[in-house]
Amino acid sequence: MNWEHIAGQENLKKLLRDSIDENRVSHAQLFVGKEGYGTFPLALAYAREILQREHGHAASKVDHLNHLDLHFSFPVYTDGKNSLSKNKFESFRDMMISSPYSSYDDWTAFLDSENKQLFISADEVDDQNQKFALKSFEGGTKILIVWRADKMNVAAANKFLKFLEEPPAKTVIILTAESSNDILPTILSRTQIVEVPRITDEDLEQYLARHHAVTSEKAKEIIHEAQGNLNDALKLLRSGSKNEEFERLFVQWVRDAFQVKKKPQQLRSIITWARDIAGWNREKQKNFLDYCSEIFRLALLQNYQSENLVYKKINANGFNWPGFSKFISGANIESILEEINTADLHLTRNGNPKIVWTDLGIKLSRYIHKSTP
Repeated sequence: MNWEHIAGQENLKKLLRDSIDENRVSHAQLFVGKEGYGTFPLALAYAREILQREHGHAASKVDHLNHLDLHFSFPVYTDGKNSLSKNKFESFRDMMISSPYSSYDDWTAFLDSENKQLFISADEVDDQNQKFALKSFEGGTKILIVWRADKMNVAAANKFLKFLEEPPAKTVIILTAESSNDILPTILSRTQIVEVPRITDEDLEQYLARHHAVTSEKAKEIIHEAQGNLNDALKLLRSGSKNEEFERLFVQWVRDAFQVKKKPQQLRSIITWARDIAGWNREKQKNFLDYCSEIFRLALLQNYQSENLVYKKINANGFNWPGFSKFISGANIESILEEINTADLHLTRNGNPKIVWTDLGIKLSRYIHKSTP
């Protein structure tokens, strides 16, 4: 991963390169931002630059994630008696080489571990301590990238703090996290925090046009939904058939919710709808929730005569978009979105998906007929 392969973030790239030029690389840094903004690609490009300046041949080794002085820690589940990143490194390597903007949910799905807790353990910190107690293979800097450092458990965080306080000579530690809220304040106080902002719409459009030949019209729709997140943008680009499925199920949900007031037997259809969705993996379920939230927001804009902001409508299968939009207003949008957010939270916490989707499916029938007072 070199600088040119990173979408946007020109100011950060310059800041990081300048720190190397001026010999002021902090021994511990925390890159804070969503994975889709580029935290891992930036960390990897930074490590590549440091190691390449010491040894010119290092670049290709870093690109393939097999440089002997570049180490990685990341969340894994307990496998046997311990939870060590090295047990799943080949899988992590495969995912990051193919999709360096991958998220924690992508990693969970990649491991097919939705019912297992992924975390960074105290054993993992001990394992890294042993590696860094040895001299570097090439006689230069040793670098540790801790991906999703916010997933350290308490025991690991306390041990890692000691590692930060007394790091071996010529060691650079780069942490990435979506938020700093779940990281020990004592760790935060010993790291230089680098805020990684969302990618600008212009940079996203340029990246999609250059690397994926996306038309301007298609890019506009993707960029609006992605909200500066390249990982989400690439998923949207690949999800043509998925969006058709999402659209069909959204229409079915709305139609059943409208009818259940007069036809209680439609509850059976909602229960079947919920059971089908509950069979998906968690990431797809959460993506569908995001899709539903966005469609409801667009319907609200349509209802309030802000059609210039409505970049996507549902017109397939005889769905009456203008008629549907009239039912989405200030009287019910907050309740609808709150229920969707609650469902997302329950799925994140491994709630029973059949119960979550059945509850959400039925509640829409309660809010959809709520008129503006």
